[in-house]
Amino acid sequence: MKKLIFILATLLINLQGFSQVEFLQSGPMVGYSTMKEALLWVQTNKPTSVFFKYWDINKPDIIYQTKTIQTNKEKAFVARLIADKLEPNTNYQYALYINDTLVSRPYKLSFQSQPLWKWRGDAPDFSFATGSCAYINETVYDRPGTPYGSDYKIFIDIYKKHPDFMLWLGDNVYLREADWNSKTGIQYRYTHTRSTKEMQAMLGSIHQYAIWDDHDYGPDNSDRSYSMKRTTEETFKLFSGNSNYIFDEGSTGFFQWADCDFFLLDDRYWRTPNNRTDIKEHHIIGDRQLQWLLDALSNSTASFKFIAVGSQFLNPSESGERYINYAPEERLRIIKSIERLKINGVLFLTGDVHHTELSKIDLKEGYPLYDLTASPFTSGVSRWHSKDNPTQVEGTLVEDHNYALLKVSGTLKERQLEIIIYNKDGKKQWAKVITANSLKFN
Repeated sequence: MKKLIFILATLLINLQGFSQVEFLQSGPMVGYSTMKEALLWVQTNKPTSVFFKYWDINKPDIIYQTKTIQTNKEKAFVARLIADKLEPNTNYQYALYINDTLVSRPYKLSFQSQPLWKWRGDAPDFSFATGSCAYINETVYDRPGTPYGSDYKIFIDIYKKHPDFMLWLGDNVYLREADWNSKTGIQYRYTHTRSTKEMQAMLGSIHQYAIWDDHDYGPDNSDRSYSMKRTTEETFKLFSGNSNYIFDEGSTGFFQWADCDFFLLDDRYWRTPNNRTDIKEHHIIGDRQLQWLLDALSNSTASFKFIAVGSQFLNPSESGERYINYAPEERLRIIKSIERLKINGVLFLTGDVHHTELSKIDLKEGYPLYDLTASPFTSGVSRWHSKDNPTQVEGTLVEDHNYALLKVSGTLKERQLEIIIYNKDGKKQWAKVITANSLKFN
């Protein structure tokens, strides 16, 4: 009799959990990670109560719980909850509860806290995936004709590589004409993209960070004049895994992972309209953001300093929406400041142009400045202006759906970065190693 009661009770719990899955829209997702806390994110499709339980994988009997949030329509039924009982250098598993009922997922739900390594030894090795331009088709709102998006399986391959985190380089969401003039439309598009089934396992155990570009922000080639920019800013921050923002407006951010610093630039909020021919000097990031960037770079002691910005930075070609074509003076000021301030270890990470390439210019004293452009994840591939880059490193052009996997390893005195480009099928396209010691002024 007792055995029958146990079986019936177990069956009832499983049925309750199954019923709550109906309320799950997307996620759960792991956002930023620090030594003492991490972000856990989920979206429901109706008002529900949501919380997470989590535990050290080596101490499964000690279970912690986040606070409980009631999801609501105003915030797209999104819950952002903080796991704040963490200890450094620990791997955790977690579980989602909707309406006080466990909602299991058919894949691993895990996250990690960052190691406490300074004054104790060498920085830990780590890896991260990066790329841009993820178009998810929706026929009713797409342009007629051949679908623009495809090969969503690329997100499954990223999951299989299981990097420590992922950095989205813009055009992560493609707002359509029906979306960008209302909060309803903007939240709808972010929800539609985030709900892509091929993304879910990746979101559940790989920490997520992001910058935006024009299609996350507003219409194609949009700038500071876009009337709904505060709404897209609010929505981006609601759906993002980022930890902090530098200003009260815009999406500028920063995070650290081990001995590396990541500077997340906003290339839209303060951008000068392209057609303002009456303005002598155009801006992409603007003076306020530029001064913060130079301050932060100057203060950084990181082995590698990654500057993430949506617009391709180094390529001097006159075609396309590249930095040099719209804000040449600002671009030059950034480059000259890196030289003047002797800032070591800088690499740019960019997207936008729908092909992948590594660009390089030589600064004073032989310092090679690199710009890794990684694009596209699933959007249409562009070939018409992919071969007109005189700074392109030979053998690095990829005209296919692809992503980059970057691995940082080695002792602190001999740190190195390995860049590996994989196509949609997980096949290696090229690889290159850059040492931290090579990115130094004499």
